[in-house]
Parts: sequence; structure tokens; C-alpha cells
Amino acid sequence: MPEEINRVLTDQIADRLYTTERSALANLMREGVAEERVCFVGNVMIDSLLSNRELAHSPAKTLQMAGIDPALLDDPRGYGVVTLHRPSNVDQVETLQPLLSVLREVSEQVPLVFAMHPRTRANVERLGLGELLRTPRIAVLPPQGYLEMLGLLAGAKLVLSDSGGLQEESTALGVPCLTIRENTERPITIEQGTNTLVGCDPQAIRRGVGEVLSGVGKSGRIPEFWDGQAAPRIAADLSAWLLARRARRAA
Repeated sequence: MPEEINRVLTDQIADRLYTTERSALANLMREGVAEERVCFVGNVMIDSLLSNRELAHSPAKTLQMAGIDPALLDDPRGYGVVTLHRPSNVDQVETLQPLLSVLREVSEQVPLVFAMHPRTRANVERLGLGELLRTPRIAVLPPQGYLEMLGLLAGAKLVLSDSGGLQEESTALGVPCLTIRENTERPITIEQGTNTLVGCDPQAIRRGVGEVLSGVGKSGRIPEFWDGQAAPRIAADLSAWLLARRARRAA
């Protein structure tokens, strides 16, 4: 994916690389990055999540602001959060139509809050697929702000998404995530967290949702150093590294 190409290029020009998981060191060394340039510090995205969690907007308020009855959230099984935006999932009718169809099926078991990306909305309209989402069990919202989305995620029973960031945030919040992709650049969310790859296979999506709703979904655990202290670790290491470099140049 384009983002990953940019990450690899950035790795090569960086003097210091801060990682979110220990396994990243081996990957970077395979790219030719020297071990001494790498420092494991944790995840700054989780720093932001933990520092803002108490400020998150309530899901009911978010739905009310979108003109949707928050009674949708009162289902005894909870609710699911959905996002889809990757071109491979939303640009072709052969992929998007089955995904929307299975989401409608899932909504019969648990109501869904679908924060819809502009690209996805445009393709739903272009391909004439809007009828699949016209059900009182699916609340379609415009893209949400950080605090609104954080509140929705924190209160959710499960997440269905192709977002890399939501894979990490759902792991930090302990919410099962079914990732609608064939691979992930966040492997720790699968190895230790709450994330499961289901791809675009409707059967795998149904099975994953069923497992979560029946209480046998992936519980996971919080990965090492996802404790809200990644930024202070970076600051301390960077300060020491800069001082050492200045001393070497002055010698």
C-alpha cells in the first residue's frame, strides 16, 4: 500500500527510529537499518488515546448531533462501529456490494454505526448501493472528529474496519476488531491484541461477528509499552542522543 512504501523510504533517511513493538527491530534490520539506530518506546497514538479518553464524546450525543435517534445504542447486545475507505474495498462493485450486504445481515444481530468516508459514500451513490444501508439498524454518519470517534469505539461491542489506526485503538480499548483486509501492517494487534483478519469474505465476517456476540471473540491484552508514556521515552532518548552527538562533534 502507498503508506507502507512511504514508511520504508522514511526508515532509510531517519537517523533515529522509534518503534511501537519489539518485533519491528528485526523488520528494520532486514531493510538494512542498523540496530543502534532503533529504540523501542511504545505507541504515541495510544498516548493520545489515553490522554483524551475522559474527554471523549458520548455515543448518544454523537448520534443526536447527526440527527439520529440514540435509541439505536440501547440494544442489549450493544452496537458495532464500521469504517471502510480503502480503494481495494470500496471502488469496485464486485467487492463493495458483498461487503454492504453482509453488514446489513450483521445489523440484524447487532446495530451498526457506520462512519462513512467521503470516498465510500461517493462510490455507494455511484454504484447504486444505497438501498443496502437503508435500515433502522444501521446509522450512517459523516466522518467523525477524534473525540466523537473515540467515544464510539470505547462503547462498542465490536469494530469492523479496514483502518490501520482503528486496529491499534481497538486493541488499546479492549474492543474486538474484525479487520476487512487480507493483511495488516500492525501485526502486534493480531499477535497480542483484539484484532482478527477476516478479509472481504462474507462467511469469515459472519463467523467473526458470531464469535464476538457469543462471548468467544478475541480478548487480547495490551501490548508492552502501550501505557501512554511513549512520548516521554522518545523525548528522553532523543535528548540523550543529541547530547552525545554534540559531544562527539566537539571532541
